[in-house]
Amino acid sequence: MSTSVTFFGVRGSTPCSCESLRRYGGNTSCVVVNPPDGEPVILDLGTGLRFFGPSSVPGEPFRASALVTHLHWDHVQGIPFFPPLLEEGSRLDLFAPHQCDGSLEEVVGGFLSPPYFPVALSELPCEIRFHELGADSFDLPGATVRSAWVPHVGPTLGYRVEAGGVSIAYVSDHQQPGVATTSVDEGVLELCEGADLLIHDAQYDEAEFAERSDWGHCTVDYALEVAHAAGVDTLVLFHHDPSHADARIDGLAAGASRRALDLGVREVIAAHEGLTVHLEGGRSRSRGAERSCLSALAAPTAARL
Repeated sequence: MSTSVTFFGVRGSTPCSCESLRRYGGNTSCVVVNPPDGEPVILDLGTGLRFFGPSSVPGEPFRASALVTHLHWDHVQGIPFFPPLLEEGSRLDLFAPHQCDGSLEEVVGGFLSPPYFPVALSELPCEIRFHELGADSFDLPGATVRSAWVPHVGPTLGYRVEAGGVSIAYVSDHQQPGVATTSVDEGVLELCEGADLLIHDAQYDEAEFAERSDWGHCTVDYALEVAHAAGVDTLVLFHHDPSHADARIDGLAAGASRRALDLGVREVIAAHEGLTVHLEGGRSRSRGAERSCLSALAAPTAARL
């Protein structure tokens, strides 16, 4: 059986909606890893989380773990709109970085309460268990997880999930150290090394980064450098800028695919809502990923939620 990776939200910064963004989608960061034997692992809880809820098994208590990179709005805004969390008997283990201004539960409860939201965290009928992380390793049902600090704005982690004999590295927000640089943080490299799939921040082109070099993100070219330096086979461009229309992302992805050949990165995919990548252990895993990605990219509107 394969490990599947499904994208429910692929935008960064803010949710957005207009016809020019329809193919890639406008919901913010949310990716779900389904191990062949275990519980779902949710990567970030942005507005895309709302669309994962109805896909869970009806009539069964919801059980999952969420690996949150950091607590910026675009990574947590889906929490109170996630249908399973409105049901008795549901349980979510929420992992996120250590916070500077209180416990993780206190900080999350601070923005999930009036006047910011009409229902307090304590009033949700589900059980949410909070786990504070640094650079750690731990086991989940059906998966092993490693976390590492990632340069961004505020405490931010990246994650590596290993399940079913494959590895997925997730670095959603990554501060590029400078214009036209190729240096990569050592902790990020260790996290991504040899991963079967790398999901990486790719918010800007070179001109945009020059204007926003301290906003905590990176260019498509820098995402390629991370994949190259870490020896990654397949790179997924993620956290698209809300100003980038479908045609713009098409162009960035096509350019990245051409450059990838010289860097030894076999495949570059631009994430869109509804994309599912199937990864298989052993020699067949790359071919399994390629079949899924190419079919989804050929008809992205049909694969959308």
